[in-house]
Amino acid sequence: MPAVNHPTDNPGERIDAIFDRVCANGLRRGSVAGASDDQIDQMAADQGVERVPDAVREVLHIMGVRSGLWLTGTAFGVGAMTAERKRHVVATLDGLDHELADPRGLLALTAHQGHAYHVVDGADLDQADPPVWDVVEGEGARKAWNSVSDWFAATAPNVTDLRDVLEMMEEMGKQPPKWAEFVEPRQS
Repeated sequence: MPAVNHPTDNPGERIDAIFDRVCANGLRRGSVAGASDDQIDQMAADQGVERVPDAVREVLHIMGVRSGLWLTGTAFGVGAMTAERKRHVVATLDGLDHELADPRGLLALTAHQGHAYHVVDGADLDQADPPVWDVVEGEGARKAWNSVSDWFAATAPNVTDLRDVLEMMEEMGKQPPKWAEFVEPRQS
């Protein structure tokens, strides 16, 4: 579990700093859209969760409605992480040996292709920046990140690599993909 160096103890400030760093590297700020507290509370209620950790709430404030290039190809956000998706991850955990203390109380963060999930253990929801678990159907569950902040940093798009792809496509005379609009042009 690689740890990320965080300049502050405030999880919201850590999340904001990570987002600012990725934007400084060229992610277009307008490529994401944040959720309101009411939308976040509704998602939590749908999952049967009473508390959303501060760090999770801040991530959702930034990109809980549209995550753009962050978590591409993965279900994420207030509209995607439904009661049904939570039931799927709980059912997946029922078939696995795992060390989650409160799997029924977990908060589901992501779902990928219906068999891989990122979750916060229900027993950790009282922490401001709790660990994030990686749950894979048929394989196992492991504490993959020490905090939501670490998870957020680890799932960030690599804008430098994406720019390189765009430049290569341009050199080859290919049309840029739709996601190109989410990347700021390289500064000369």
